[in-house]
Amino acid sequence: MAIKTSDAAVIAISAAFWSVVNATLAPIFWQLTRLPILCDLLAGISLILAAWWVRKPGAATLVGLLATALNFILRPGAVHFLGFTAASAVLDALLWVLGYSRCFSQTYGPALVIAAGVASMWVAGLIIGAFFMTGVSLPYFSALHALGGFIGAAIAVLLVKAVEKRGIKPPQA
Repeated sequence: MAIKTSDAAVIAISAAFWSVVNATLAPIFWQLTRLPILCDLLAGISLILAAWWVRKPGAATLVGLLATALNFILRPGAVHFLGFTAASAVLDALLWVLGYSRCFSQTYGPALVIAAGVASMWVAGLIIGAFFMTGVSLPYFSALHALGGFIGAAIAVLLVKAVEKRGIKPPQA
């Protein structure tokens, strides 16, 4: 399936939102709390909203790649963001395998979306903890990322439901 202009716009907006808020607020939140939850929350919201609207394989991965490029422009030293790049591809693959129609239109779809969000951010935590952090407990650190993924995915599901309740649906839904 080809990416349409409207799909590209949603992908770009999602990536821009994620990278700008991540580059500005996430470092402050990290310094205050030492919790990685905000980064995962932002990732979950951005990736899931884009995947909900586009509903094509590669959409979440493209959001992640673009957000990574923007993040490196805004914060060149933040190489840990590569963990989120990988998480984007994991979320993309999980939603595709589970089926977009199943995830975004069935009664148990929100649980699938949240599970995919948790799993993908857990992967981000594993990668960031193993390759970019020193002195962290990998199980604990990755669990914190998974918690952030849970919160972000839950917020994204609520946003999707709220938008749908207003009668707004993606073009291909």
